[in-house]
Amino acid sequence: MNQTQQERLDYLVEAFKADSGEYRDLQTPDDADGKRRILRSLMNIRMPRPLPADVLNAQDAYLSGRVKEKGIVTLEDIPVTAGILSIWQGDITRLRVDAVVNAANSQMLGCFIPMHTCIDNCIHTFAGIQLRLACSEQMKKLRALYGENYEQPTAVPMLTDAFNLPAKKVIHIVGPIVEGRLTAAHEKQLADCYRNTLDLCAANSLRSVAFCCISTGVFRFPAERAAEIAVRTVANWLSLHPVAMDRVVFNVFKDEDKTTYEQQFR
Repeated sequence: MNQTQQERLDYLVEAFKADSGEYRDLQTPDDADGKRRILRSLMNIRMPRPLPADVLNAQDAYLSGRVKEKGIVTLEDIPVTAGILSIWQGDITRLRVDAVVNAANSQMLGCFIPMHTCIDNCIHTFAGIQLRLACSEQMKKLRALYGENYEQPTAVPMLTDAFNLPAKKVIHIVGPIVEGRLTAAHEKQLADCYRNTLDLCAANSLRSVAFCCISTGVFRFPAERAAEIAVRTVANWLSLHPVAMDRVVFNVFKDEDKTTYEQQFR
């Protein structure tokens, strides 16, 4: 029987409450927005492990419906700014591209803060619980090689499927953390993030990619300098690999970030 989005939401809230154990008896709000907040929060705090098939299928159907509700954005919808470079303002989880870039932390498991507005949280939420599990499996393999205390180094990208996102893949990368003044080492690390991500795209035949604003949030990299490095590094890489990509999108969310990126093309 086909369920409505509301029926899926009701079912998933109760299923994730039961799955959590600790929040089994949490009172469920009556309104849809409240239920969506509860579901997202329970997804955000859930440790990486499989879900029963019926719950997973309901989650996938629900998230597919949410993507359609928000509206899928294709490359044809995004104007070209210069060459094959574009600036697009909006929710990166709406983009149908070969890969979206996630600003990850060194644990590579997503953001565990309920309802946090960071891009790591948004991508993991709308991709579904499979994304955290996929990242965890890769980290387990890396820890088997490099020791149980292994953390993903800065500027080393990790590739996963995108699951319920419109994109095909997610590229997770840890940007430099600026504590105190900005240094040349920070700037090189940020450039390496863009360069290494594009190298990974080329190696995996991913011909379109949407970059988020790496390191400019809680990692405190100055936004204007970050934009300069991003645009310059990508342009230089494309000049060396002129047929490797079809489109590179700089995804921004805030008005000031859009203005900052636009200034790089004047």
